[in-house]
Amino acid sequence: MRTALDTNVFSAIWSDESSVPALLRKLDIARADGAILICPAVFSELLAYPGATLGYVRAMLEATGVSIDYALHENVWVEAGNRYALHAARRRKAKGDSPRRILTDFLIGAHALIQSERLLTLDPGIYRRNFPELKLL
Repeated sequence: MRTALDTNVFSAIWSDESSVPALLRKLDIARADGAILICPAVFSELLAYPGATLGYVRAMLEATGVSIDYALHENVWVEAGNRYALHAARRRKAKGDSPRRILTDFLIGAHALIQSERLLTLDPGIYRRNFPELKLL
């Protein structure tokens, strides 16, 4: 089983948030079940973390056995765009009352849906709302 990781998993660990012990247990489960991967959008977001460098991010991914799934198939882009369009339509209808999301969230969700079997995230709400069939760890 392949588990995709959201950017916030790394942010929580690097920031030593209170959720880290539970998160590390989930990562152990994911590792025992199979491959752990990220989509290129997550990799790019990790580079924006305060103090992160390209070398640090690459070394951390290698040391933890997390691979970057650079080959995003066309259907990932189409799925992300379609789900983002639905989200935008709901926001317009609700006159902006729901939280604003960015396309990256939808690329992460579509990648997890199409190119892995589940997603580990600390923000399950967006994925339950926009990818209800996506299995979350």
